[in-house]
Amino acid sequence: MMDPIHSAALSGPNITHGFFTRQGGVSQGLYASMNGGVGSKDDGEAVAENRRRMAAHLGVAHLCVPYQIHSPDALIVEAPFAPQERPQCDALVTAACGIGLGVTGADCGIILFADENARVIGAVHAGWKGALTGVLESTLATMERLGARRENIKAALGPTIGQKSYEVGPEFFERFLGADKDFARFFAPSSRDGHFMFDLPGFIGFRLKCARIGAFENLALDTYADEARFFSYRRSVHRKEADYGRLVAAIALV
Repeated sequence: MMDPIHSAALSGPNITHGFFTRQGGVSQGLYASMNGGVGSKDDGEAVAENRRRMAAHLGVAHLCVPYQIHSPDALIVEAPFAPQERPQCDALVTAACGIGLGVTGADCGIILFADENARVIGAVHAGWKGALTGVLESTLATMERLGARRENIKAALGPTIGQKSYEVGPEFFERFLGADKDFARFFAPSSRDGHFMFDLPGFIGFRLKCARIGAFENLALDTYADEARFFSYRRSVHRKEADYGRLVAAIALV
């Protein structure tokens, strides 16, 4: 059965959302069963049916998901777009009722935003590159263009790779320190010499705290550690699997 996870921070009479797990879909094999990734090698009709079920859970006819490129770019959506016309960006924002906004992830941060007073919502894909280069701040600025107020915006971080599962090399560490030496606090020593364990959820939370939004909830769900519920790119690499499924986080105004 479909069993999406919900955030208390995003609860409201005019907002519907879900962090969809890998359960409740029709995909098979490595993709079992709620694979939302059109970029995977899964059967296209199965992915389309999975997304149809997600949209139905939200109570909308259209679920819009961008072509994600690990950028800081956020786009305003005023009308639904077809899957083959999906824009290249990593965040979608709308004030339009009845349009589901979604992003995919399989270790990267998937974050949903809402200003219930202004009726403005957003969905963001933030891997380490997007989080470092400003996709969160870009999303907030785009929401403000539609009338949202920073202090009223609430955000929730869904299933994301946890620090205990995310080992990185020295070049990765140096890139963050090159941006701000204070970012060293998001790295812990690894058991391997010269390597580190990176806290992506903590870094995302830090960036949003600095942005002074109204509330932030980290659901503290590690994609790598919970195979039963979540896909994980890194886990698939460690197992030398041919491909991996994608989770979807989605939100809509109703």
